[in-house]
Amino acid sequence: MQSTGREGFLWSARSDHVCLRIIEVKTVLFVLLITPIVLAQNEPAQPSAPTPLSTPAITGPLTAGSPITVDAGPFGKIAVNGVVDGLGLWTGNYIPGDSGTQAALANGQIFLQKTEGWFQFYVQAGGYDIPSLGVPFLATDKTMSNFYGPVPVAFLKLAPGKNTNIEVGALPTMMGAEYTFTFENMNVERGLLWNQENSVTRGIQVNRMMGKVTASVGWNDGYYSNRYSWLSGSLTYADGPHSLAFVGMGSLGQTKFQTAATPAQNNGSMYAVLYTFNKGSWIIQPYYQYGSVPANQKIGVVKGNSTQSGAILVNHTFGHGFSLPVRWEYIASTGAATDPDVVNLMYGPGSRATSITVTPTFQYGRFFVRGDISYVHLSDITPGLAFGQSGTLKNQPRAIAEFGFLF
Repeated sequence: MQSTGREGFLWSARSDHVCLRIIEVKTVLFVLLITPIVLAQNEPAQPSAPTPLSTPAITGPLTAGSPITVDAGPFGKIAVNGVVDGLGLWTGNYIPGDSGTQAALANGQIFLQKTEGWFQFYVQAGGYDIPSLGVPFLATDKTMSNFYGPVPVAFLKLAPGKNTNIEVGALPTMMGAEYTFTFENMNVERGLLWNQENSVTRGIQVNRMMGKVTASVGWNDGYYSNRYSWLSGSLTYADGPHSLAFVGMGSLGQTKFQTAATPAQNNGSMYAVLYTFNKGSWIIQPYYQYGSVPANQKIGVVKGNSTQSGAILVNHTFGHGFSLPVRWEYIASTGAATDPDVVNLMYGPGSRATSITVTPTFQYGRFFVRGDISYVHLSDITPGLAFGQSGTLKNQPRAIAEFGFLF
């Protein structure tokens, strides 16, 4: 499968980086395993256990553990959390270069953050994998080297007022209903809509809370392009268990630069409307998303293209640690397979895709285990850009098991 979108780059990596990245992953794992032990031995008993923090954001049903708090002298109190988990998967109708069965480190990350005072910060470091529907699986070391490195998210946070803060650094995107890393989401794999979105942006973001309304605006590098030409914004209204969010982002410049993390969508714009109901044992989240890449012959986009998509994510918690998230998605691309000048954003111009994912989940304390069972169906494909060894198959089933600890 060949594409100018995110999926077109997922299985490519420079071989001379592989050994270096394996060493990085091993080093990170050692730090992750030893840090909580050292902190626990040196930290005096706290009068009461701290509550879980809001960063990194976790949709559910997984819940983070309470952080370890240490006194860092002039930096104040530092909260420490982390996650260590692995996964194994089976993929049907895989393309050349992929494999039917694989295993990997899903996450071996540590989170350091200061959450009090006018000067705050957040650092997320370690190894990670980003399995996603409808694209080849990429090993952990190649994911890190092709995407966001061993410190994917890190930013300073200045809080000049009670309801206003300014964040500067490598930030999570405002776009979409799903976060980047597996443990943050209802499902193990990211979805078809996430494949169109950016994940981490570098820049500056201003957030303002005004009663039930939260507004954010940012200037950043879009799809991790290191070209600071993107304007992003979101407006969220929350009332009890209900919230409604409007998100928009777009590039004010154009560039030929492309990598695994910087696909053709970096020269476009995207908009979404998201509704969330979160109460008791239910999380229900439908959303609509539109993306567009305009024509620009100077950078090789002879004819533009766009996608329209919708999804609904639902989770029900049964008690005793058991939950059942389900995700359904539909996405369609404009253009026609017979027109080679249209920029490809999916499985050929004019292609469509539908997915269903079911993720039985169990969490006991800090330990969790869950499994994705997913199915992707394509239509109106361009031969050679779909599934299977010939790129002509229209269906792909996949099963993933993930297990580990949130500490």
